[in-house]
Amino acid sequence: MSVLKDDTEKATMERIESPTRNLEGSIVDDIRDPDEGKTEEERAELDRQLIRKLDYRLIPWLCVLYLASFLDRTNIGNAKIVGLQTDLHNMTSGQYNAALSIFFVSYSVFEPVSNILLKKLRPRIWFTIIMVIWGICMTLMGLVKNWSGLMAARWWLGLWEAGLFPGVNYYLSCWYKRSEFGIRAAIFFSAAAVSGSFGGLLAAAINEMDGIGGLHGWAWIFILEGIATTLIGVASYFILVDFPDEAHFLTEDERLRVVRRLRADNQASANHESFQFKYVKQGLTDWKTYLGMIMYMGVDGALYAFSLFLPTIIRNLGYQSTEAQLLTVPVYAVACIFTIIVGYLADRLKQRGIFNIIFSLFAVAGYAILLGSKNYKLSYAGTYLAAMGVYPCIANTITWVSNNTEGVYKRGFVLGLVIGWGSKLYYQTTRRYSGLLTEFLI
Repeated sequence: MSVLKDDTEKATMERIESPTRNLEGSIVDDIRDPDEGKTEEERAELDRQLIRKLDYRLIPWLCVLYLASFLDRTNIGNAKIVGLQTDLHNMTSGQYNAALSIFFVSYSVFEPVSNILLKKLRPRIWFTIIMVIWGICMTLMGLVKNWSGLMAARWWLGLWEAGLFPGVNYYLSCWYKRSEFGIRAAIFFSAAAVSGSFGGLLAAAINEMDGIGGLHGWAWIFILEGIATTLIGVASYFILVDFPDEAHFLTEDERLRVVRRLRADNQASANHESFQFKYVKQGLTDWKTYLGMIMYMGVDGALYAFSLFLPTIIRNLGYQSTEAQLLTVPVYAVACIFTIIVGYLADRLKQRGIFNIIFSLFAVAGYAILLGSKNYKLSYAGTYLAAMGVYPCIANTITWVSNNTEGVYKRGFVLGLVIGWGSKLYYQTTRRYSGLLTEFLI
């Protein structure tokens, strides 16, 4: 049996204080029941209608945000194979790896506190601020002339991107029950795989602008994608909604229904708690926090080694740069499909650990093939196995941690801590096989 509890059990965390509880320990009696007098069948149908309404309003735009985020942090891999490393004064492999890693230094340091700032500033303000600033950083990265400039741009990019992934996962947990969270987190995270497919196509097209305005093709990749992110950030202020209690697209009865559902699930609406440092202490003293950090670090290291180096891995199989960009597309499409399938099945079966175990084996097989095979066709097949093994485990692990953490601020802090620690990445200057062996062992 899993050490962390499956979704069929209640999280053993502190309950939200309230003078009135129902027989199961949930706090619902202090909130008017908008469905009083309705049958169970009628209530179930109203719930289904509510969930569909939330899904249509929240999920698509959140996916757009993460698509932009993942595209911006990983497009350096696409830029590398079209001349970035050579054009910046023949940057060494060690310097290139340092530029990759410095993103995760600021990213991991800032993530634990980012959700506290999100709650204080409100989601639409917070997400707008960080996206506009990192979009500007991304745009300016297209103007760097040397390795030092690239390092500075990547550090600032990591700092401002840190608030999105833990923030959205926390944000979703303020709208959905634990048994509904996994598939939404999976759909949201599948945007990372979509960005991989989209990024390869986009990079191949943008590189045709090489020489326009006296800029290299890789510079235009950074500039155009940065401008797009900035515009998406501005639009987010008008599109995003803060929390259920004040959602203008819901009727009063629907807002009450969302809050009652969360309370019955032993969660709270986002406005119920005010920040106190005791929530940080509770997160730091909970053993499940550290178990989550260890689990997430294992899958996250494999994720970024894959997403940052996939174009290079495929090019090293003997393909030209443009071919390598395009051959990443179907690999990421497979990753996207399996991420959503696992999220759906894990929610339906209310089991998380077994899926992590099964799909981790696919990742191990994929990395083993890449490590040992000298056949380029077999090695390319190995990238599919690695993708379908790594990507589903990310969303599944985040959902698992969230479902086992009670309390709005504590959950936000713990998610930031787990994701921040998991994003610690270290570089080495040795050959490709050393990196693949490291990920195989992880």
